[in-house]
Order: sequence, then C-alpha cells, then structure tokens
Amino acid sequence: MAKKEGNRTIAVNRQARHEYFVKEAMEAGIELAGTEVKSIRQGAVNLKDSWCAIENGELFVRGMHISPYEKGNIFNKDPVRERRLLLHKREIMRLLGLIKQQGYTLIPLALYFKGSRVKMEVGLCVGKKLHDKRADLAERAAKRDIERALKDRGRY
Repeated sequence: MAKKEGNRTIAVNRQARHEYFVKEAMEAGIELAGTEVKSIRQGAVNLKDSWCAIENGELFVRGMHISPYEKGNIFNKDPVRERRLLLHKREIMRLLGLIKQQGYTLIPLALYFKGSRVKMEVGLCVGKKLHDKRADLAERAAKRDIERALKDRGRY
C-alpha cells in the first residue's frame, strides 16, 4: 500500500493569531485513541479555546474538542480530555524556561496529517494588547483598500 506524502490540514486556530503574537512555532506529535483519529479524519475537531500546559516534564493540550466518533461505542473518549503532546525532553525544558522567565504561553495553532500521523503545530506566543489588535485590523483594512483600488484601476 502506497504511503501518502504531504500535509493535509485538519483544523486551524485562527483566533490564536488574532489574540497573540507568535514568536516561534514547532511541530509536536499527539497521543490519541483510535476513535479520536477516526473522528479527526472526518474533521470533527475544534482548537478555538485550547491551550498547552507543562506538568511533570510532559506537555499537554487542554480544551481541544474532538467530537465523539458516531460509529464508535464504549471506546469513545471524553471530547475535551487533556491529551499528551510528544516532544523531546530538552525541547519541553527549553519551553518551560521561556514560559517561566519571559511570560510566554503555548497555544495550539494547527492540527494536520503528516503522512498517516496526526501532528500539531504549537506556537510560543505573547498576548496582544488592545492597541496591537486595532493596529492589525487597520493594517489589514488598508491592504484590502489598496488591493481593491489596484483591481479597479486595472479594469480601465
């Protein structure tokens, strides 16, 4: 059986880029049950209110909702249970140091398939202030206006 190459995006946390400045992003594996993977293949996952925490040298994602697999039975897991993320110990310790000293937070940015494996993109983030959000909105509106003007100008 041929193995599929490439990444297929399952879910993206769009709110994270609005609420936080992403300083660094890294790929982590995720520990899932079989029915959770089947549900993810159907796209029944929500990253909106999720975050990551480090406990006892292990990285966990919390608040991620994976809907129960409709064809599953007693093997379905709790939809919002915490799930372990798989990173090397030295990477987790480096992240822990940054979180403790510099006030960063870990936010899940995306969930995708890499081959047959489910991977999560985790961002090392700093929260945006209200004026930062307003500046981003103004910048986006200005870009949209420029694109619209160029498109209209090209018609004549």
